[in-house]
Amino acid sequence: MNDVPKQLFIGGKWLDAEAGATMPVDDPATGEILCQVADAGPEDARLAEEAAVAAQEEWARTAPRARSEILRRAYEIILSRTDELALLMTSEMGKPLAEARGEVAYAAEFFRWFSEEAVRIDGGGYGVLPDGRNRMLLTRRPVGPCLLITPWNFPLAMGTRKIGPAIAAGCTMVFKPAPQTPLTSLALAGILREAGLPDGVLNVVTTSRADKVVEPLLKGGRIRKLSFTGSTQVGRILLAQCADTVVRASMELGGNAPFIVFDDADLDAAVDGAMIAKMRNMGEACTAANRFFVHSSVADEFAVRLAERMGALVVGPGTRDGVDVGPLIDDAGRAKVEELVADAVGRGARVLVGGSTPDGPGRFYPPTVLAGVDPGSRLMDTEIFGPVAAILTFDDEDEVIRVANDTPWGLVGYVFTAGLDRSLRVSERLEVGMVGLNTGLVSNPAAPFGGIKQSGLGREGGRVGIDEFLEYQYLAMPVK
Repeated sequence: MNDVPKQLFIGGKWLDAEAGATMPVDDPATGEILCQVADAGPEDARLAEEAAVAAQEEWARTAPRARSEILRRAYEIILSRTDELALLMTSEMGKPLAEARGEVAYAAEFFRWFSEEAVRIDGGGYGVLPDGRNRMLLTRRPVGPCLLITPWNFPLAMGTRKIGPAIAAGCTMVFKPAPQTPLTSLALAGILREAGLPDGVLNVVTTSRADKVVEPLLKGGRIRKLSFTGSTQVGRILLAQCADTVVRASMELGGNAPFIVFDDADLDAAVDGAMIAKMRNMGEACTAANRFFVHSSVADEFAVRLAERMGALVVGPGTRDGVDVGPLIDDAGRAKVEELVADAVGRGARVLVGGSTPDGPGRFYPPTVLAGVDPGSRLMDTEIFGPVAAILTFDDEDEVIRVANDTPWGLVGYVFTAGLDRSLRVSERLEVGMVGLNTGLVSNPAAPFGGIKQSGLGREGGRVGIDEFLEYQYLAMPVK
C-alpha cells in the first residue's frame, strides 16, 4: 500500500491537488484510516480535461495494434500482481482476499478482451446506395474525450470495464473513481503507464467533492462521452447535466433482481445459485438477488437449506484466513441494511438466521435469511446492498412474473426450473437486460452487461461494449 501513489494522475504526472487538499481512506473492517490521498477540486478537473483533450487527436491516430498491445501488456501485469492488488482491494473495500483475487482475474480479462476487439473495429458498410447516385462508405472513429465514473464495490473491475474499451477505441479519459476506494484505481493508472499508455490518455482525479468536479466537466463542452456506474438517483442527475451539451451517456445503474425458484427446480442448484447471486461481494452488487420468490411447494425446504448455508459463513476481516464475509463499505451502508431488516421483521417476517448487528469495531453485518416477508416491506422495492435474502412464496407463474416485473429497475433476473419451455418463456417475459437461467452468476467480460428501464443505458463488455466509445461517419461519393 505504501508503494501506491496517493496523488492525482494528470498528463502522465503525479500531482498534488489544488491547495494540497487530501481525503482519508479507511479500512471498513476496523474504521481506522489507512492513508490520505489527493482530494481534487474544480481546477484539478480542468487540468485533467485539458490533458485529455490535448492528447485526443494523436491518440486517435494510434494504430489499433499498438492500442491492443498496451492493453495486453496491462493484462499481464495485473495478473502478475494478483496478490498485492487483492490485498489493496480488501484493505480499502473489505471483501475477503479470495474474492478479491477473483476480481483481479475478472478485471484483467476486460483488458485482454478489448485488446482483441481493438483490431476488429470496422465501419461495416460500403456500396452503391439504392438510388444509384452515390457510393456509401461507413467508418467508425473514437467519440472523443470521455469521463468515466466508477463505484466502490468492484474497484478494479469497474475501472478496467470502462478503460479497456475506451483505450481500444482510441478515446482519452478523465477517470473519477469512488472516494471510498481510490487506491486500487491509482494502482491501475500506474500499471497502464508501465504498459506504455501515452501521457494524457488516462487522467485520474480522486475527490470527495464529486459535484464540484463532475458538473463543470459535463457542462464544459469538451467531454463527449460519460460512462457511469452507480445509483439510479445519481444517474438521473448526471443525465440532466449531460443534456446541456448533449454529452453521449452510457449508464449501469441500480438493480432489484428477482430470484425465482419453481416447483420443478433442482434445489441443490437453486441454493448454490442463491449463495452466489446473494453473497457475492457481501451482497454489495447491482446484480445481487434482492427478492426471492419460491414456489410454495418447495419454499420451506429452500429456506431451511439457504439458512443453513448462510449461517455457516464466517464473518470477519477480509484479510483473515477462512473468512467468507467481510464488512460492508461504511456506516451508512450498514445502517440501511439494519433498517430494512427491522422494517421487514416489524411487518411479520421471520428471521431464520442472522438479523442482528454484532458488537465491536468494523461495519459487519451477518448473513441473514428472512422468510414470510410481507410484499409491502421496504426491502422489496429498495436495493438492499447487503447480505440479506428475503423470501416470499408464490403459486402461479403469471403472478410471479407480474410481481417480479413490478419495479422501475430491470438489470438482471434469476430463474431456476427444469423445464425448457418454462425456462425460455419466463426468461422472455422478465423485464431485465440479463437472465441467469439455473445459474447465480451472469457477469462475464465476453457478454454484454447492462439493464433496461431505470437500470441503465447501453451495454458494457462483449462485442458491443466498444460501440459505446465509437461513432459512425458516413461518406458519400458520386458514382461516375
